[in-house]
Amino acid sequence: MAFGLIVGSASLVAQPVTIPIETENHVIVLQTDISNGLHTVYFGKPLAYPNEYAAVSGGYNYNDDNAGIYDAAYTPAGTWNLSEPAIQVTHADGNKSLDLKYLRHEVKPIDANSYLTTIVLKDPLYAFQVSLYYKVWKKENVIEQWTEIRHSEKGPVILRKYASANMYFSNKDFYLTTYNSGWAREMQPGETKLLPGLRSVDSKLGTRAMLLQSPNFILSFGKPASENEGTVMLGQLAWCGNFKLDFEVDSYRNLRFIAGINPYESEYTLQPNQSFKTPSLVYALSNSGTGEASRGLHNWARKYRVLDGEGERLTLLNNWEATYFNFDENKLKGLFKGAKELGVDMFLLDDGWFGNKHPRDGDTAGLGDWQENVKKLPSGLGYLVQEARQEGLKFGIWLEPEMVNPKSELYEKHLDWVIRQPQRPEKYFRNQLVLDLANPDVQDFVFGVVDNLFTKNPELAFIKWDCNAVIYNAYSPYLQKRGLPQSHLYVEYVKGLYAVLERIRAKYPKVPMMLCSGGGGRGDYELLKYYTEFWPSDDTEPVERIFQQWDYSYFFPAIVTDNHVTDWGRQPLKFRIDVASMGKLGFDIVTSHLNAMDRSFAQQAIKNYHSFKDIVWHGDQYRLVNPHEADISALLYVSRDKTRAVMFNYLVNTRYKITATDRPVVLNGLDPQKKYRVKEINTYPGIASTIDGNKEYTGDFLMKVGINPDVTLLRTSVVLQIDEVK
Repeated sequence: MAFGLIVGSASLVAQPVTIPIETENHVIVLQTDISNGLHTVYFGKPLAYPNEYAAVSGGYNYNDDNAGIYDAAYTPAGTWNLSEPAIQVTHADGNKSLDLKYLRHEVKPIDANSYLTTIVLKDPLYAFQVSLYYKVWKKENVIEQWTEIRHSEKGPVILRKYASANMYFSNKDFYLTTYNSGWAREMQPGETKLLPGLRSVDSKLGTRAMLLQSPNFILSFGKPASENEGTVMLGQLAWCGNFKLDFEVDSYRNLRFIAGINPYESEYTLQPNQSFKTPSLVYALSNSGTGEASRGLHNWARKYRVLDGEGERLTLLNNWEATYFNFDENKLKGLFKGAKELGVDMFLLDDGWFGNKHPRDGDTAGLGDWQENVKKLPSGLGYLVQEARQEGLKFGIWLEPEMVNPKSELYEKHLDWVIRQPQRPEKYFRNQLVLDLANPDVQDFVFGVVDNLFTKNPELAFIKWDCNAVIYNAYSPYLQKRGLPQSHLYVEYVKGLYAVLERIRAKYPKVPMMLCSGGGGRGDYELLKYYTEFWPSDDTEPVERIFQQWDYSYFFPAIVTDNHVTDWGRQPLKFRIDVASMGKLGFDIVTSHLNAMDRSFAQQAIKNYHSFKDIVWHGDQYRLVNPHEADISALLYVSRDKTRAVMFNYLVNTRYKITATDRPVVLNGLDPQKKYRVKEINTYPGIASTIDGNKEYTGDFLMKVGINPDVTLLRTSVVLQIDEVK
């Protein structure tokens, strides 16, 4: 690709301007028409001769009056467009029409692997412009796309809709996979063939974007999504507030895709000479199925986006399911000893440690009063931090600083900090309300909660940041006081959260933080700039977690998913630990309740985990057997040099008296020329493996014939370690 600057105008540009957005294996081609409108003319494999991109549009013949705007690169409303718009405005003079023409573009290299294309569009009649941004990571086949809107009209302009991206695909037949959710049932997939008309996926919850619908999606072209073949897009709107994804099949059976902040109750008043930046649409492209797209997205996330994505993570013991709110110093110190015996890195103190006038003895009181409860913790947090250190453990803590209980000192003193309709009865979600992060004073308070903890306890090693409530009765006292529209609240809340996180990371750049939101209510690539990981679900029943972790794995590398061993379900401890080992391992159990055999197994399994965690966290993932389609599930993680791998196999269906896997599981991602030895690890004490660990196989054999992990009703989880024979 030639890098440089191209400048034009409606009067000067006689020849079409062609702009390819190229990754290593894919290209999106944009092109101007004779009136300087900008269109998407190609989506597919890169051409061998880039000069031929200019000729692509000549092969299409769309004749009806509105078809000429179907493929607009950013579709305006109010002129001759009859389709779903990407942008809808009211100008300072009250006019609601908008037209956008190509003005100029720039292609700027960032490094050897990435570049940024900026395209400026302008209304010919108004001082109003839109800049389209495409940031490309070529090797990973990942594109981040967003928009900036700016004007210099004589008064404010009202943005009624302001999408992040507007894409167009002429590949026939489109299959969309989306994910509905609920508490403890996150990431439930559903695939459908898109038919003519509009299909929307959205959220109006204000804080927890992923509680009911997910901003993650899979778009497959020509046929349903497949792991190892076919053209697919894996995407996500990186925004933890209200989102909307529109998929519209037009009269030519082509697909228009528009993604951005949900315009629901979010009209935004933009003052002259100010700019509005939309959240990013992040997507990975593949011509070889979802597996390749996932690996590209994982590599991009670890290297370029997730905080410390190429670093380490802490194994931990959490007290939540061991004690809930019922604990004191002595009980916690007893859990320290259990954590040390297990061999984990850290103890995490969960909810219930704070509040005095309104003690946090349940979820009805205390939230917002972030001082140690003197009855439970008379010696303070500092004492616990030191006691943990003496046991050789780091110490982490739970917070939910965006929320407040009505039964709290914070609520009593600062009712004006709470999102609530003053004339309406309060409506609670888990007995709590949301603080108004549009208010800079509230931002200072939330930052201060974190800052005070670290000032008093500089050895704190981890924060679990929770967010349980949605926004009911949306109303900001701060916006009202400032004379700003209430329709700004949903946007300003998220911007306020980002502002707090920027301050935290400026002062505490390295401290690991977990995103938790009543389970998987939050997990996106904008927040993961500030967090090291997220909590996928409060449902820790291990069979259910196999399915959830499988579906999250399309979009997130294993290093960012927190998986805890708990007492949920009836599966044996071995099964629970094996499942939780496919990510960042943690425990939510009372170790003193383990019998001698379970304790011995857990200690050895943690040692094994430390031996292969680097492969799980930083290696390439291959989904081998889909639990949605088979009686077992199998996943493989391979080191980048292909010398080591670890394979997880689980029985997920016992309804038909399954006795064994009846055929080999074919592996992927190995070196066909290398020889490997396959050995079972994480065997339970006294149980011999049925896998011959002395046999040698070529990578070619394992990737064509495979190996049978021998999953049975007596061997419901099998972990295989694969090592190159030197």
